[in-house]
Amino acid sequence: MKILAIESSCDETAAAVVEDGRTVLSSVIASQVEEHRLYGGVVPEIASRRHAEAIVPVVSQALEQAHVTLDGIDALAVTYAPGLIGALLVGVNFAKGLSLSTGLPLVPVHHLRSHIASNYISNQELKPPFLCLVVSGGHSHIVMVEDYTTMKIIGRTRDDAAGEAFDKAARTMGMPYPGGIALDKVAEDGNPHAFTLPRPVVHDAPYDFSFSGLKTAVINLLHNAAQKGEELNKADVCASFRYAVVNCLTTNFIKAAEDLGVQKLVIAGGVSANALLRRTLADACQQRDWQFYMPEKSLCGDNAAMVGAQGYYEFLSGRRAGADLNAYATMSIEENEPLF
Repeated sequence: MKILAIESSCDETAAAVVEDGRTVLSSVIASQVEEHRLYGGVVPEIASRRHAEAIVPVVSQALEQAHVTLDGIDALAVTYAPGLIGALLVGVNFAKGLSLSTGLPLVPVHHLRSHIASNYISNQELKPPFLCLVVSGGHSHIVMVEDYTTMKIIGRTRDDAAGEAFDKAARTMGMPYPGGIALDKVAEDGNPHAFTLPRPVVHDAPYDFSFSGLKTAVINLLHNAAQKGEELNKADVCASFRYAVVNCLTTNFIKAAEDLGVQKLVIAGGVSANALLRRTLADACQQRDWQFYMPEKSLCGDNAAMVGAQGYYEFLSGRRAGADLNAYATMSIEENEPLF
């Protein structure tokens, strides 16, 4: 079964053709990073306009690379939540029009579920149930994936997401957008124990995260040094901050797995490309003789291949959308609507 998938939740216009949820026949991404870098972050209005300009050529290229026409496609999958509402609407409305004109069934896909599904592409043997740490610029969740379309949130951030904290710390240090990637690279050459930073704890919810105080602590460290005319070692600051964030993520994730008796762990989302996070969890699982899975780095960021992967399992579960499908800026990963 071949699915044509469309992704436009933030600043990448993407399309892909995925077969049986695991095999990527094509994957095309039109990135807007260079333009948004001028503003230090994503400008929603610009993102929406660029999606509208790019979506037709991106979809056409995806079909061409897969050596198929729309006649060879069995279903359409599109990201409909969560994300920037204007950006999402471009993809959703394009997919609805394509569904109406071709008669192909339309499958609505949750963005975070797609990130989890990127692991099905990278790890052909992976099957639920498993515990997944979903970490990105806007989300930090611990999710129990009971089956391909049934998920339960075990823990979540109470304020900032891990990726957001990385980006803001990097921006304070003058690094270009997207800052988290630059910070990760610089941190490789630093001492993670050079600076002592707090480890925020949510006392009434041991699996939840809080990164706001940690982010503020590193920003204050930098500002105080600048006011005194002191020059801090940037690599050491990056390494210390990265170590603190990863420590918070892995501590709660491992604790949740131990308490729930789960021995199959997965990571997903943009921050799952973080070098220290990957190494730390791989080592922790190896020490405990647990299974550990992570997506290829090329699939950690937003792409349509992951949408096609999840779309396949949503299709098998009976999920369909009609012409009244809408986009949603926020939606829990536990939601199973719309289901027609």
